[in-house]
Amino acid sequence: MAIYPQVSALVLVAIMPAPRDLEVARVLGWYRIPLRFAPKVIEVDYLAFYQTSAFGEAGRWKIDYIADLRGHELTTRQALFKDEPDHPRAHEEYYKLQVGPLLRLPRPILAEHWRRITFLYTTGEYLARAHTVNELVVHSDEREVLWRSLRERALASGRYQTIELPEMAIDPLLLEFLGGLRAIPGKD
Repeated sequence: MAIYPQVSALVLVAIMPAPRDLEVARVLGWYRIPLRFAPKVIEVDYLAFYQTSAFGEAGRWKIDYIADLRGHELTTRQALFKDEPDHPRAHEEYYKLQVGPLLRLPRPILAEHWRRITFLYTTGEYLARAHTVNELVVHSDEREVLWRSLRERALASGRYQTIELPEMAIDPLLLEFLGGLRAIPGKD
């Protein structure tokens, strides 16, 4: 059964590096992201999985599956893959994202040609109408709504904090560059 998320759902398009990882998500109900490569906000409603060339000619460079995000924790690769204690990255930190059942999209979302994707935020609405990966990119005024929603999720999760600054003119782009801080006028 294939169901699209609600139009307002926040969706993170993430790399599914290999068929083994897809099987882990399907059978064990989790997906991993190395902390050093993780996007700023992982508090989303759904993950959409972009399959790499490891999926072969028929399965590569497309999104076939989504899953709802049910929670996350920080752990090590060694804790995730107990059968690989000597892996070179065994002691590195990873997010372990608990996911619901994998749902196959009614039609895959294709990359028109090879794309190097790390992470991409989109919405349920864009996911439902997209035929290509490019069509997942949120533009114009909707982009501001998307980023505001992501910031609110991050603040609610405690991953980011607001700080009070003295009242002054600060370029919003500078604040964004500093890691998602937002200015709140101080009290004299």
